[in-house]
Amino acid sequence: MNKRRIPLSLITAISLFLIAAGPNELIKPKSPTTRPATPTTQPVPPPLTHYLGREIAQTMHWAGAGWLTREEREKEEDCTTMVKHLKVQPGQTVCDLGAGNGFYTLWLAKLVGEKGRVLAVDIQPEMLEMLKQRAEREKISNIELILGTTVDPKLPDGKLDLVLMVDVYHELSNPAEVLAAVRKSLKPHGRIALVEYRLEDDTVPIKLLHRMSKAQIMKEYTANGFKLVDQFDGLPWQHLMFFERDDTK
Repeated sequence: MNKRRIPLSLITAISLFLIAAGPNELIKPKSPTTRPATPTTQPVPPPLTHYLGREIAQTMHWAGAGWLTREEREKEEDCTTMVKHLKVQPGQTVCDLGAGNGFYTLWLAKLVGEKGRVLAVDIQPEMLEMLKQRAEREKISNIELILGTTVDPKLPDGKLDLVLMVDVYHELSNPAEVLAAVRKSLKPHGRIALVEYRLEDDTVPIKLLHRMSKAQIMKEYTANGFKLVDQFDGLPWQHLMFFERDDTK
């Protein structure tokens, strides 16, 4: 049998083609691995304009954060007395919900100490960046920054001794969803400390939309599974009310 030799030039050409073609042209792709279906993300409900008869205020923009650390704040609001009545203990896990640039966050971090932890939640990353810088300057490291959403503060279940909300609740665009998440985050006797400018007091120099009455606060919190367990009426401008879960509902 005659054997034909393949010219060297042809072999070289075929080799160059195979190299140039690459794996995509020469190897049949494998079928993609089957993975469990990703759960459908629930749509975020639209922001409310009113809730249980109250008009909801707009969230304070991060550009105005300097107002939170103004020099007059202690004199106007007696912040020291407010914090004293929180009765924060070393080693506790507490949350500053609507932390802003950290006026109260840093305070809480010092109170809970090295064995405690503060979760600082805000929906504006610019606020959290300011807080981070302030904490670094003061060498405070027991703060966890959490970028929440309008409906989910992203808190751990059943871990919190205290959730502090200072002049922020009236700005929540979806209060029922946030309160449901906070309720889940509390220990059995964990508390919400709610601080809001008094609507009943005409001497409080804050716009009406940014103030709340006790009656309205009670209406909203009892509707969301909370009970009033304590209150302090000695602050210059604000209500200070403490709530726990009402497990009878």
